[in-house]
Amino acid sequence: MDLRQIAKDTTKTLISYLTYQAVRTVLAQLSETDPPRAFWLQRFSGKEKIQDGEAYLQALFQEQQDLAFRILTVREHIAEEIADYLPEMLRSTIQQANMEQRRQQLERMTQVSLEPTVSHPEQSGESESLDTESEGG
Repeated sequence: MDLRQIAKDTTKTLISYLTYQAVRTVLAQLSETDPPRAFWLQRFSGKEKIQDGEAYLQALFQEQQDLAFRILTVREHIAEEIADYLPEMLRSTIQQANMEQRRQQLERMTQVSLEPTVSHPEQSGESESLDTESEGG
């Protein structure tokens, strides 16, 4: 297990997600202040793959440099704001999620299925067991 590579991959994914959040923030701002530009950015974002934040920004720099810089600034601001509590939040959330998954699996593993042993008077199995008891008693 290459922890350094896992950390790099996680960072890349997180950066792309923060790019997505920055785009959403800028879109919300533009919707209030400049609806035509918001519409343009919305259409652009629909064409370009925002899943790769860096590729998305490179394409945006080719089209609207000022919007790309704005998104960079917002992304950096978001990163600075969450950086302090993200590690602890990640650890505690993973621990809680793991505990919940283990609890659910334990419940599934220990759950006794009552369906086959439930008796119904209309079933012949019950009357047979009663007949057996009266014969033996």
